[in-house]
Amino acid sequence: MIKNFKWLLFASLAFVACNNEDEVIADANSSDGQPLTAGSAVVTKYVALGDSYAAGFSDNALFIEGQKGSYANIIGQQFTLKGGGEFKTPLMADNVGGLLLGGNVILGQRLFFNGSAPVPVSGRPSTEVTTKLTGPFSNLGVPGAKSYHLLAPGYGNPAGVATGQANPYFARFATSTTTTVVADAVAQDPTFFSLWIGGNDVLGYATSGGAGRNQTGNMNPATYGSNDITDPTVFASAYNNIVNVMTAKGAKGVVANLPYVTALPFFTTVPTNAIPGLSPSQAGQLNQLFGGINAALAGASLPARFATILADDGNPRTTESNPLLILDESLPNISAQITVALTPTLGAGTAAALGGLYGQARHASSAAAKQDFILLTARGVIGTTQAGAPAGFNTIGVTFPMGDGTALTAAEFLEIKVATDAYNATIKSIADTKGLAFVELKSVTDQLANGGIIYNNYRVTSAFVTGGMFSLDGVHPSPRGYAIIANLFTDAINAKFGANFKNKDVSLYRILYPATL
Repeated sequence: MIKNFKWLLFASLAFVACNNEDEVIADANSSDGQPLTAGSAVVTKYVALGDSYAAGFSDNALFIEGQKGSYANIIGQQFTLKGGGEFKTPLMADNVGGLLLGGNVILGQRLFFNGSAPVPVSGRPSTEVTTKLTGPFSNLGVPGAKSYHLLAPGYGNPAGVATGQANPYFARFATSTTTTVVADAVAQDPTFFSLWIGGNDVLGYATSGGAGRNQTGNMNPATYGSNDITDPTVFASAYNNIVNVMTAKGAKGVVANLPYVTALPFFTTVPTNAIPGLSPSQAGQLNQLFGGINAALAGASLPARFATILADDGNPRTTESNPLLILDESLPNISAQITVALTPTLGAGTAAALGGLYGQARHASSAAAKQDFILLTARGVIGTTQAGAPAGFNTIGVTFPMGDGTALTAAEFLEIKVATDAYNATIKSIADTKGLAFVELKSVTDQLANGGIIYNNYRVTSAFVTGGMFSLDGVHPSPRGYAIIANLFTDAINAKFGANFKNKDVSLYRILYPATL
């Protein structure tokens, strides 16, 4: 290769008047062709802290190829070109994904796209939680971890996995039953670190359709449930402590802010108006029923909850769509008013049944100020029959309200937004105070959800399956998505510390993993 470069340089002398000693051979490993430099950063020992994103979780599972494609591993491989040591990852045992605890499956296989839908790959998980790995490990990304979990003693204790007191992924490689993620990081004397944490502090609440609690005002995270929103002050305290510990010996680092979860395809793929035009008779019956309930609401000085149902007009060139019927437990329960309003026409028994069914039901909204988000997991239940419900009122999403866990309401999203904004303010403030590189990932995710971005001449969007950025679980990145994230981290590192690490060509990274790896 050096000979080839010399011949090229010799040929160039016919066109430029310069001394051969002045020629600088371009460094193919740098972003600008200049000799590769880490600038003011020292990358000889890099550790990555975070959650499932740092770990390389994809397609609803953690597996070997996904771990190798994590943004943290991509960055780690870049750093090896400038004196960084081996970036060691606590690899899973297979490419099936999933986990065993005492030989029993506790988490299932990864997904693949079979041409029509995401389905689990064949095979049984073989990664046993209690089979201890020998570290230390550079990648300390722990799927499921919230901010305060990185500081929690015993979070990697295998004895606590079954009761939910410990994390099964961290239990595989924690250095002791009482250690913390941060302690295992600082024990390696890192010179550089990455930290992307906080998504799970709201994600469980979002993906459960608001089934958890907003713990704002509760300063004791030990009392939180897995689907709860972390109090912003608790988050700030945890984040500040993590960064203080990581920088105590002079290590530099890079941190990233958090996107709104509703920019993820898990929340944007299923439209609120997923019901096609109904038959004229069914549309007429429902309009009579819902119109009567709206009248009862008006009588109680409450706003209408139901839209006019459209019938299929029989024209193949037009498409009629109707909003999904959802349960909203934040609404005043008007079961009694509905029962009274419907008794004269339907009889007391039927009216009481419908009152119970529709007392807190409404049609989903797509209005900007009242946007509901239908969860990706709802696809499997829309239009199916609800067992035990009376005929004519048992079609889920049409005549039977979808459960509260299938949609995230506008009010629930507002709680998430307020918390996320507070987390992001903390992250930016600490990054500025500590002189850390900062990755603006929220704005990038917003762009992905609003038309996409052009990257290496490819348009990448948040569209489910086809967009290129996200995997089949609708939350975690695809291989290409992780490469883009790694590049964004690299850009921030270069800008902050005067480095010139080269970005990856994302076209070399696939959009989806195949069934067989």
